[in-house]
Amino acid sequence: MAPTASLAQQAPAPHSGAPLARRAATALAAALVLGAAAAPAAYAAVPGSPSAAAKKLPDGLYGTKDPQYDGVWRQSLALLAQHTVGVRPAASGVRWLVGQQCADGAFTAFRAEPGKPCAAKAMRDTNQTAAAVQALAALGGHGDAVDKAVGWLKSVQNDDGSWSSMPGSPGDANSTSVVIGALSAAGQKPASVTSKKHKTPYDGLLTFRLGCAGTEDAHGAFTFQLKGAAPNADATAAAATGMLGKGFVVAPAGRGAHTPVTPPACKDGKDEKAGPVSAAQAADGGAAYLVAQLDKSGRHLLSAMPGAEPQPDVGNTADAVVALAAGGHGAEARRPLAWLQKNAADWARQGGPAAYAQLVLAAHATGSDPRSFGGTDLVTALNATGPEPAAVSGKHKDADASAKDDGGGIPWWIIGVGLAFGAGLGFLLSGRKRDRL
Repeated sequence: MAPTASLAQQAPAPHSGAPLARRAATALAAALVLGAAAAPAAYAAVPGSPSAAAKKLPDGLYGTKDPQYDGVWRQSLALLAQHTVGVRPAASGVRWLVGQQCADGAFTAFRAEPGKPCAAKAMRDTNQTAAAVQALAALGGHGDAVDKAVGWLKSVQNDDGSWSSMPGSPGDANSTSVVIGALSAAGQKPASVTSKKHKTPYDGLLTFRLGCAGTEDAHGAFTFQLKGAAPNADATAAAATGMLGKGFVVAPAGRGAHTPVTPPACKDGKDEKAGPVSAAQAADGGAAYLVAQLDKSGRHLLSAMPGAEPQPDVGNTADAVVALAAGGHGAEARRPLAWLQKNAADWARQGGPAAYAQLVLAAHATGSDPRSFGGTDLVTALNATGPEPAAVSGKHKDADASAKDDGGGIPWWIIGVGLAFGAGLGFLLSGRKRDRL
């Protein structure tokens, strides 16, 4: 689940756990390979500007790393995950998020001086804005902020019905999906939100569906963007959730009820079904693609840095769990969840609040206990990354102080990715967006 960018947009967009977190990281990876000019403006550091990490972090902010690229994203996911499992967040954490909103309703990744108006050139971000909407709508009591944010999101919808992370750019599947989730969370009907060309968000999202194109094992997949279209598991997970009108939080998939995964019916590289593909059919085809990829890799998804061997991708696997649960595919969702329970603890410790939140939401989607997740109490660990919660349902408010440590034992694949980024890139955002290259 993380936010998107532009070329390196084959980087991240918050959506899905996605991410911004990982998307920003992927964007930076693209910059390393293609040159600094390839880095999306949304994540480019301003020359000479002091890093927020060099200053005292704001009161109420979750995490200890520089929030320049993912502050609103990680805050939103943390607050949303806490609310979902019965934790009432600290008022200071909610105030911080609300205070990040610009007068026009949009959110940027981070405003160091929220008391000052957002500059006209400030990089407003649909992913950060949509994540904030989902969190504030769930918490309640922030109707004006939610309405303004939704109004801004509608104002930057592309003609084809899609959204990009940065308004004015070609749309992408992840950004479109996270906005759909925000619209639903705010009580809107996504199908009634139309562009100037009378296209809905679902129309926009369907443009990224590859369907029956390509090889058989790619049938049902979505691409991140139309330029350089290729099957993308992260984009498919986001789209499979978005096509169902759902966001980061999905109702638990019951263990009794089970909807079989149905791949698209294909013939000669085209959908066998006559007429347009429905949103539900597109979501189910995406789920079938995810299941095939998970089975192929050993119940987890893979990502690869440019020039590197494919590595296990914890964040995208968590997104796939939510996507499968959203479609009612409970049995298929619990298989990658079991892999996460065995392998995700160190990744979350390194990733911080957005990563913990992503795992909490994956556990919730499958009806699993996030307080007993492969030996880790995800709720306590998440609580420890921010201000002390106002109330914790059924638990003591004392959080495990050791969970505040973003370091710890790091799996070999994370070490490899970290080396690729270099010591200066200390923000592995949530985990969702972003291994798009």
